[in-house]
Amino acid sequence: MTLHFHSMRSLRTSAQLVVSILILSCALLLTAAPAGAQPASVDPFPSPFGVGASHVRNRSVADNATWIPQMSAIGLRVFRSPQAGWGGLEPEEGKWKWDELDRQLEYLAEQKIEFGILLYGSGKWNQLDRPGTLPVNNLPAWSNYVSQVATHVKGKSRHFEIWNEPPNGTGKDQTPADYAKIVVSAYDAAKAAQPDCLVGLSAKSAHVNYLDQVIQAGAKDHFDYIVLHPYEVLNGVANNTGSEAVFMNIVPTVRRMLAVRNPAKENVPIIFTELGSDSSKGADNQAHALVKAYTMGIAQGVACIQWFEGRDGDSGPLGLIDAKGKPRPAYTAMQQLIQYLGQRPTYLGWVLLNDQHYGFVFQGSAGTVLCTWARPGKPQRVEFGREVRIANPLTTNVVEARSYELTIAPVLVLNVPESFVSQAKANRTKPFPWGGDFSDANSVSITFGETTAEKGLHTAAGADVAAAVIAYGGSARAGDVPGGNVFTVDPNFLNYTTVPLEITAVVRRNPANENSGFKLVYESKTGFKTAGGWYTVPDNKKWHTVTWKIDDAQFVNYWGFNFNLESDGNKFNKYLIQSVTVTKRTP
Repeated sequence: MTLHFHSMRSLRTSAQLVVSILILSCALLLTAAPAGAQPASVDPFPSPFGVGASHVRNRSVADNATWIPQMSAIGLRVFRSPQAGWGGLEPEEGKWKWDELDRQLEYLAEQKIEFGILLYGSGKWNQLDRPGTLPVNNLPAWSNYVSQVATHVKGKSRHFEIWNEPPNGTGKDQTPADYAKIVVSAYDAAKAAQPDCLVGLSAKSAHVNYLDQVIQAGAKDHFDYIVLHPYEVLNGVANNTGSEAVFMNIVPTVRRMLAVRNPAKENVPIIFTELGSDSSKGADNQAHALVKAYTMGIAQGVACIQWFEGRDGDSGPLGLIDAKGKPRPAYTAMQQLIQYLGQRPTYLGWVLLNDQHYGFVFQGSAGTVLCTWARPGKPQRVEFGREVRIANPLTTNVVEARSYELTIAPVLVLNVPESFVSQAKANRTKPFPWGGDFSDANSVSITFGETTAEKGLHTAAGADVAAAVIAYGGSARAGDVPGGNVFTVDPNFLNYTTVPLEITAVVRRNPANENSGFKLVYESKTGFKTAGGWYTVPDNKKWHTVTWKIDDAQFVNYWGFNFNLESDGNKFNKYLIQSVTVTKRTP
């Protein structure tokens, strides 16, 4: 449940997915547009702070009433979507059931909650190969469903999200072109019914490759905002692997793709209609992940984040409150963020405290706010130069101090010293660093030893790879260390743009000389694929160099990493890694 947590969660039944309540959230104007971006010309939702629900928490007003009031009480004002699946609204062809949806619309309005509409599914009368299949077999019926919903909710909602995280929930053999067909059909129908409505193009995780293909297949100009669910990227942050730079690059990656495929839509709002963290890893850890997700989301220009979910339902312990309605630390953290940042925070820029620890400065509701936390490792004391107020978002405690021992637990520094604010503003348009700026580098590498030298290339192991394996008079990492064979290049080195690459790994078998090997699996233009075939590590007598040349890489971190050395279920991962290097080849 780390790298592939959400991809596994997405295998729920389509009935669960359909209500998995994607947000509506918004097509909105970016409160914190990334450097160089122009705000999209659409009305914003009232806040980047939103929430969603699983199926069992969103079937009816009775379900909503078990948790929505607690969300409204802390200032959450945006909800992903009431229950508007095609199958429930048109159970028989031409016969429409609006009663429950109407009750939900009225209830949400009473709670002062804005919402979008998730459009998905198919009526049982519309024969499909299996539930969840995109209804390309009957586009006129799909178009009519969209038209009916858009007409029915006119004046109450104008944001329409098309399908839940495709290619999940689509037919086995359905392609990006099939999704493009239902997007175009929905766009035309919704605009005819509500000319000022906004239509969202969506994809699972941070699957920018899929969006790229969908736009090329016909969806160009038929959307007003982009929807993603980057659970896996947040997992890296929640697991304290030091991968904040990857999370900070989600929006810039989408904009690079749009600049190439659909320039007219380059600056449309980007929203996360689902994003969450499993509290079974620790309730405090979940709250830390929430603070970091909203801090870095707003900083990079995410228009709205719908936390999944409000109250535990059928998708695991992900809620701000548990299944009995008891608030978790994440609930308090959400309330504290809204209190200090306000419903419309303005991002001012980033700083590195002590030249290494993350800090993001905002103009909040009553002054400047610095949200900060330390990189993994030993706590470090940070000096502020004068007395400041420091709020713990998990407890509501506020202390006054001139310095603070920073850890991986985020804190909010209130009324930030001007020197920090000035530095943040100066950094705002600069590349977000990950152990340096590798924007102009020709190669990046990682070399393992008693200390690991990461030069623009990183593993997903984080603290799990802290101990070196010393063998044969040299240093290495064991291939079976969790995450130690999963690699991410610095996004400033290479992201989205396809250039010829050479990837080199220096390996040998372990001291027991066990049979071992792997294949290189990497992000390509069409998703993950294997480079060449299986490589068997010859022996443990010396170090062996294996090299791959790749011409179609398209690194976008949609599962939070770019390539890995895959050993078929870890059966043959009994090898040592000395170093890995990625080099840009001359075309």
